[in-house]
Amino acid sequence: MSDYIVRATAGDGMIRAFAATTRDLTEEARRIHDLSPVASAALGRTLTAGAMMGVMMKNDDDLLTIIFDGNGPIGGITVTADSHGNVKGYVKEPGVMLPPNAQGKLDVGGAVGQGILRIIRDTGLREPYVGEVAIRTGEIAEDLTAYFMESEQVPSVVALGVLMDREKNEVREAGGFMIQLMPDCPDELIDRLEEKMAGVSSVTAMLRDGMTPEAILTSILGDMDLEINETQATQFACNCSRSRVTKALIALGSEELKDMINDGKSVSLGCGFCGKQYEFTVEDLRVLLMAAQG
Repeated sequence: MSDYIVRATAGDGMIRAFAATTRDLTEEARRIHDLSPVASAALGRTLTAGAMMGVMMKNDDDLLTIIFDGNGPIGGITVTADSHGNVKGYVKEPGVMLPPNAQGKLDVGGAVGQGILRIIRDTGLREPYVGEVAIRTGEIAEDLTAYFMESEQVPSVVALGVLMDREKNEVREAGGFMIQLMPDCPDELIDRLEEKMAGVSSVTAMLRDGMTPEAILTSILGDMDLEINETQATQFACNCSRSRVTKALIALGSEELKDMINDGKSVSLGCGFCGKQYEFTVEDLRVLLMAAQG
């Protein structure tokens, strides 16, 4: 198994934890979208978080969407995940380039900027659940930590990392972890966790040292009765199809389709998540116009 997520509990069920290694799916996103190093780091972190948050959902058809709608030069980040470890995403400006930040690292916060973080959970109800918080730093993990506390009242620690080979512009390592405290978690356990977290290395350092998701959680929660409950494969996967694009074209309406037909040229539409192109000839458009008219 290449990329995967582990679910775990600790502290007699008072702590739940997730950890993931996501190098392959992050590299796949970099390749598909031709991402710059800072865009790779921003999208890779968000994909990793989305994958872990996706497997928190219970039902087969549940969908989670993370949107960083910031005013930075990356223009925004959108990631969608399901409960089976499938995740996809894109940034609006994949080629954005920025100098390193004050710590000499990729300036993800500067790329994202300030704005709104939205989390959308579609669980099949009439209206999806939408939570919003202000983007604090743009560094992804810190903002998701704030989201869990402010919007869902779940004290959490979120750590995400993408290590780039900047000369080759390839993803060397990617992954992260989430640790959440359940209601009525005793103060003693909280104090122990805070003490542990104070000595934890960065995610990129742990990944560079070859630590697996299991090893990462063991280093933090190993003395708190850690139990690894489940392992789930995760991958970059898009469910776009010609049928879905066809429905989107019909939804444009008759007048829009007539304009396309009058242009006398084939129309090529690309998926924003995976880049796949779908071509419709003028004759195809005429068939869709008939469907749109009734």
